[in-house]
Amino acid sequence: MSENASIEVGKKLHDARVAKGMTLDDLQQATKIQKRYLIAIEDEKFDELPGDFYVRAFVKQYADTVGLDGNDLLLEFNDQLPETKTGEYSKHIEQAVETRTGQHKAVDQIDRIRQYLPTVIVVVVIIVVLGAIWLTAIHSDHRSSQSNIDSSSVSVSGESSKKKSSDTSKKNSSSSSSTTSAKIKLSSVTRTSSAATFKVENAKSQKYTLAIAPSERAWVAVTGDGTSLFSQTMTANSKQSVKIGKSVARVVLTLGNAGSTTIKLNGKTVDVTDNNKYPNVRTVTIVLSGSTATTSDSSSAASSTSISASSTSN
Repeated sequence: MSENASIEVGKKLHDARVAKGMTLDDLQQATKIQKRYLIAIEDEKFDELPGDFYVRAFVKQYADTVGLDGNDLLLEFNDQLPETKTGEYSKHIEQAVETRTGQHKAVDQIDRIRQYLPTVIVVVVIIVVLGAIWLTAIHSDHRSSQSNIDSSSVSVSGESSKKKSSDTSKKNSSSSSSTTSAKIKLSSVTRTSSAATFKVENAKSQKYTLAIAPSERAWVAVTGDGTSLFSQTMTANSKQSVKIGKSVARVVLTLGNAGSTTIKLNGKTVDVTDNNKYPNVRTVTIVLSGSTATTSDSSSAASSTSISASSTSN
């Protein structure tokens, strides 16, 4: 290899770089070839490159970047450039350079994703919160609608009973239970923060139905003259009807959640909490027979049952 020929290769590349207005730093950034190797190519110090097969690959990459045809340049100075072992080495180097470039682009994309990640997280959190509020509102509307439907049903049932009472004898017979329920009159006898006693004013020997409907989970027990009629932990919005025989004179209810439990006797609401003034009422006594139980007896029974319920819960 002649020295003049070697200088021509380096000089041609150097002049093309200068004409393109690129510095060695610019060329290093564009080709991903280290600056010291670019200087060695311009100075024709090929022995400073990693190996002979890198010379042709780096020269071609250099030439293509500064506006020359790399393949034509390799052919032109074929005799002056070191031979590679196989043509695959140059191709391998080109692929390696392209791979490094692709990796650099991938890193840039990851950095951009990390930059927007906090914003994405905030948006997701806002969507989740709005979704929770929306579901809560739907649930609340559903419960309100259900309550309105129940109230309407009770009102329509009352109007229907009144209409039936003026119709034929057959309709009067079918609505006799509704008429009997409407005649029940309850009065509050005694009331404390934990116990309440009621009395049926116009009591007579008849069958009664006690309807229990908690809006929340609650434990309820019912006894008739000391005999257990019902005892169970009821789930929210469930209903239970307890039949009371004609011979029963006194019904005692033990409530675990009075403030959320609706009690009705033959359709007549028993206001156990006095419009929620006494939400922690534990024992409710209903006297069904006026001749059998007196007011003082009712008070004593309520107190004793309350003490018993408290002992059981402890």
